[in-house]
Amino acid sequence: MPDLIETPRERRVARAELLAAGAALALVAAAFAVPRIAGEEWRLSLYAAAAPIFGSFLPHVGWGTIPAVALAAAVITSGPALAARLSWPRLLTSSYVVALGWALLLALVDGWERGFTEHFADPNEYLHEVPGVTDIGGMLRGFADRILDFQPDSWTTHVSGHPPGALLFFVLLDRAGLGGATWAAWACVLIGCTAVPAVAVAFDALGERDRARAALPYLALAPAALWIAVSADAVFAAVAAWAVALLAVATRPGRAPVGLAAGVLFGVAINLNYGLILMGIPAVAVLLAGRTARPLLPALAGALAVVAAFAAAGFWWLDGYHLVVERYYQGIATTRPISYWWWGNLAATVCAVGLAAVAALPRVFGRLRALDPAALLVVAGLCALLAANISGLSKAETERIWLPFDLWLLAGTAFLPRRADRIWLTVQAVGTLLLVHLILTNW
Repeated sequence: MPDLIETPRERRVARAELLAAGAALALVAAAFAVPRIAGEEWRLSLYAAAAPIFGSFLPHVGWGTIPAVALAAAVITSGPALAARLSWPRLLTSSYVVALGWALLLALVDGWERGFTEHFADPNEYLHEVPGVTDIGGMLRGFADRILDFQPDSWTTHVSGHPPGALLFFVLLDRAGLGGATWAAWACVLIGCTAVPAVAVAFDALGERDRARAALPYLALAPAALWIAVSADAVFAAVAAWAVALLAVATRPGRAPVGLAAGVLFGVAINLNYGLILMGIPAVAVLLAGRTARPLLPALAGALAVVAAFAAAGFWWLDGYHLVVERYYQGIATTRPISYWWWGNLAATVCAVGLAAVAALPRVFGRLRALDPAALLVVAGLCALLAANISGLSKAETERIWLPFDLWLLAGTAFLPRRADRIWLTVQAVGTLLLVHLILTNW
């Protein structure tokens, strides 16, 4: 990279990029090495055979291998140039199509069933409870009573760990005639990949279209796609991303209805995943970046309306949250050592966002003093992620659970120098392809 540097300042910033990426790589290497070095009893207490990734080491190839490599090569060689010159609508559509293709091809490395649909048929997943929901109103009224474990009618692991909106999503799919694991998988990946253009829409609404164009190849080729095709968290991430995007649009004059819609999506998000209450941090960043509180009241009204609707139906969010914390410590969370997972979580996040996203952070922080709108959103995503880690309510599986926060870290790649795009995109693609071919994830 030194031949690409033009000034002493650029050399310093480039060194900071490489140091950040090197430190992240060392963190990941340590997170993989420590469980292999430690004793077997301690390693088993992690409940993640390929810690820090939730999966097992199993080198393999599949139907998606060659097409995934080909797609990555196409994005590396042509993605940045196309992102710079395509019309805005075509760029948003293209980024979605590429993100969708990338997620599906990575899943197919493990095979159609194992890589795409099998996860949704797991007895700990949402679909297991769908046939028993014959009365949606009754389900909502009695939801909190079934959160705690060790009772005959306890919800399965993932249903109990989320507000009822998550289960309701799959119930409504079933009621619409789209029941079963295949339809669930398609719904999650099709909705989840819309998070990519959503991030771009947020940047654009805040006057950062050029940043959005720069970030889109990285967002479309994100390592996080490994978990977008196979989990409901992809839907949670997309809903949260569109809530932020609409809030950004609502910072413009005369967009009160859009602010209301943003609030509704925030309300839906926290009723899909308790942890998405932390998306309030990016929401504040949007208001700061837009230099206005104009959309605040409509957004609050929309969010409170959703919370009130769930409360009227019989589910009070705070009751559910306190019970789910208790349920969390009824399970393997009491065994998984926080001494490993507080930093192992961060290593898993590096795997999900890639070294390029970490390398971009020095440039992102350098723009904070100027209140750069894109930098504010990236740092807000990082703050939300760190707050989730400090809570102690995420030990392992954060490569999936923190997808809503990871997207904004990935957007930080917009600050990397454009002349280095091919280098960093290659780093991203190679890292992702190594992960998918060396580890058989549990998702």
